[in-house]
Amino acid sequence: MPGKTEIKGRGARSNATGRYIADKREAFDDGWDEAEDTPPRLDTVLMPERARKIITTNDSPDIGFDRSINPYKGCEHGCIYCYARPNHAYLGLSPGQDFETKIFFKPDAARLLEVELSRPKYRPKLIHIGGDTDPYQPAERRLEITRDILQVMDRFSHPVSIITKSNLITRDIDILARLAERNLTAACISITTLDRSLARDMEPRAATPMRRLDAIRRLSDAGIPVMVGFAPVIPGLNDHEMEAVLEAAADAGAERAMFVTLRLPLEIKALFREWLTDARPDRATRVISLIRQARGGRDYDPEWGSRMRGSGPLADLLSQRFAKTCARLKLNVTRGQLDTAAFRVPLRSGDQLGLFDAA
Repeated sequence: MPGKTEIKGRGARSNATGRYIADKREAFDDGWDEAEDTPPRLDTVLMPERARKIITTNDSPDIGFDRSINPYKGCEHGCIYCYARPNHAYLGLSPGQDFETKIFFKPDAARLLEVELSRPKYRPKLIHIGGDTDPYQPAERRLEITRDILQVMDRFSHPVSIITKSNLITRDIDILARLAERNLTAACISITTLDRSLARDMEPRAATPMRRLDAIRRLSDAGIPVMVGFAPVIPGLNDHEMEAVLEAAADAGAERAMFVTLRLPLEIKALFREWLTDARPDRATRVISLIRQARGGRDYDPEWGSRMRGSGPLADLLSQRFAKTCARLKLNVTRGQLDTAAFRVPLRSGDQLGLFDAA
């Protein structure tokens, strides 16, 4: 059915109108198309966004940072489970295929960051890059916005953490290693599965699991602290891989680990069900049942404290397995805090105060 068939390299099976558009549009089969027709190719469109500020804040009590930077809106990786998909509805676009093909980028990100960090009243605190969409998605290879941001962090000696499922992060080892030497950075590599076939279906344009493990190894070898994120855990689909993923990451050099249970807020619920029925029809009913068992009988529980891990016997079992595996592998033994005391606004051309620093 047009609009609900697999398109090579894309995760979502449809492009239903976002919830803020009054006129709903959805493709349907009118009987005139040839059944054998190849689905239309969806090209990626990159659009500049002229942001007024680059650091965003949040007051969520169940995440480990309250400041973040997202160089991109939308993500070409196309992960079907991505919790950022509903944000595209705010732009009048679909959280489905639009999210994967209409990518907004912030060309002034580094300049805006310099302005914000240079303000007299600014006080340093950890900034997380990529809390929404991946900062190393394919467009970054050419645009280098994330790299420019890291260069600013390096000049200002500002603490920064970063999460990705792309091995493109290894391109920036030179900057990250300098930051790590001063206890100013940590990286997290997300690995959802070691099954290449499942990864290709679920995360069509993300790096393969082996390349992500290679990124962990290369970052660790360069002295950069690395965490592995087994996220999301999808009961009945990839939860059986928890121990294997953690073991592989630890062998590659990961020092810490975390996991998050699948969340299905807003449009993600329908998009995920649609994908699951098409990609894994033999497991669809059981997977949905297990998801609901871990969410108090619902598709999603938005409550603070339980939205990341779920609740009930199944969620408890996942937490126990995670804790035991981390203990066995000596993951999460220490929890280092990045340094905020080293922060300095670098001198600009014409500044004279630095002449007296050594006096």
